[in-house]
Amino acid sequence: MKITGISVDVVELKDRRRGRTPKIVSIGGGPRLRYTHEWLQTESSVFEQHELFMRMQTDDGVEGVTTCFGYDVTPKMIELLRLTCLGLDPLDRGEIYQRLQLGTRWVYQPPGWFGHFDNCLWDIAGKVAGLPVCKLVGKVRNRLAAYHTGDDGDGTPAHYLAMIAEIRERFGITRYKFHNYQGPRPNIALFREVRRELGDEYGLINDPVCSYTLREAIEVGRVMEELGFLWLEEPFREQELRQYQELCRALTIPVMGTEMLMNDVSICAQWLLAGATDLVRVSAARAGTSALLKLANFAELYGANVEINGPGGLGGHVHVQLGCAVANTELFEHFQRFAPMAREYGITNPPVPVDGHLTPSDLPGWGAEIDWPFVAKHTVHTY
Repeated sequence: MKITGISVDVVELKDRRRGRTPKIVSIGGGPRLRYTHEWLQTESSVFEQHELFMRMQTDDGVEGVTTCFGYDVTPKMIELLRLTCLGLDPLDRGEIYQRLQLGTRWVYQPPGWFGHFDNCLWDIAGKVAGLPVCKLVGKVRNRLAAYHTGDDGDGTPAHYLAMIAEIRERFGITRYKFHNYQGPRPNIALFREVRRELGDEYGLINDPVCSYTLREAIEVGRVMEELGFLWLEEPFREQELRQYQELCRALTIPVMGTEMLMNDVSICAQWLLAGATDLVRVSAARAGTSALLKLANFAELYGANVEINGPGGLGGHVHVQLGCAVANTELFEHFQRFAPMAREYGITNPPVPVDGHLTPSDLPGWGAEIDWPFVAKHTVHTY
């Protein structure tokens, strides 16, 4: 079997009003400079107005497919992949990974640049074997529990409690992650009230998105320990290695500090060795499946968990499959908008939580069912 083609189809979403672009805005409420983003509706956006399908053709007629972040995959990257990989056997994933990983320095690309391409190789491998990827890797569970992220609204306890009740009613999800920028003191009051209303069994996670200092992170983290939170994520910028080491030493609750580094699995491994994170963020949509599995296996031998970021491609199929094949992970990160968006760009069977869990497709490869005539009709550009 040989790789004969690599291409990307740019598919326009049916609802053009979904075009959104992030604007950086300041966070008030204190003398320290802090920033976040707000989404603005725009007529043209690479963020959510289009979806990209990467497609890999072979001389045996087996096609590998994944979806990509529009701002991650450029025509230059595709041309580099064609020059290097056309004519190679797509089942030689290990050699192809080493070729691209070790050659990254010489094509001047950022870490993880070929992750989507690697996911196409795994899709082909599953289709050739007649197995879903989770069984190809080695299935460890039949379904994966979810936590819900986002929909923070106005940040009040009443809003969170109403939203959490709705998510529990619709999907059976009993875990939630805050993105709240109000600062440590308001966060502590918020967390105490929400915990009091939800009871001790509901799972809570705090991701203040780099809005704490080290002192504030320790202060809030100790309250989170008291309230039984699952982990503290990204309290300050990931480049602050020394501060993360101090934070991990100060808290018994797990700390996660590598989300913006997860394209580079080698750096993430060094953070774990340095005691600068307890949990490791991973994403096949960033680094690719082969790299994700390498880091997960390393972390397992080190006694640590990896937690998978977002849906990972194909409306969630990629990360549901991998979450059921990686022993040292616990939760799927659920966003309400991804399954409806997946249907908008032609995936007819996006995974949806039932009783708080997601179940991988039994179809070969990633298991996505794609309406290709619909995709062709809405493709506005191919490169």
